[in-house]
Amino acid sequence: MTLTTLIFDLDGTLIDSAPDLRTACNKLLQSKGRREITLEETKKFVGNGAAKLVERAFAATGEPAQASELAPLTQDFLAFYDGHEADETGTYPSVMETLQQLKQQGYRLALCTNKPQKPTQNILEHLAIESFFDVIIGGDQVAKKKPDAEMLLTTLTKMGITADQAVMIGDSPNDIGAADNAEMASIAVSYGYRRVSVEELGADRIIDHMSQLPDALEAMKA
Repeated sequence: MTLTTLIFDLDGTLIDSAPDLRTACNKLLQSKGRREITLEETKKFVGNGAAKLVERAFAATGEPAQASELAPLTQDFLAFYDGHEADETGTYPSVMETLQQLKQQGYRLALCTNKPQKPTQNILEHLAIESFFDVIIGGDQVAKKKPDAEMLLTTLTKMGITADQAVMIGDSPNDIGAADNAEMASIAVSYGYRRVSVEELGADRIIDHMSQLPDALEAMKA
């Protein structure tokens, strides 16, 4: 297997963003007279983009939001989130060191997240990891978010490679599902945000810590 490119998810894979997502979501819920959601609830609601997070939060705290309400509610959420994406958000242990090691080993890195582009860029800049990635695609840059293959296939095209040269690294069914739909290999992290066990994702390999990624890649190439 000739691996040249690594495509990463963001939330739940490289960064623990749940605290700031929860804060912004709770500001929105408070403005509508709703109860706050917990950190554990937030982690279960993350993964399909901002609109889905808002939809799940409203469904959990009272009357579900109507379809016509979701767009303006999502804009209000993003307004609360804007400028506060990294107040409490940070990278998981060894992420920075591992990204540096992978670049030194000659891998090209990309980022594909269902999070919108603007907050994604803000977080990457704040955490000083933007420069690691040759391609960065947010959920509002494509017609269909993960688990659809569009984001990954767009990345492959931008980087001038084929699916057999890349690996998707993520924490959720959306990430591994997108890899499957793109006919791409995948690695799942056992931490992060999801509502099923990591074994259920069906990834080619599972790692418990980002520092284990280089060895997992070598094993895949063997």
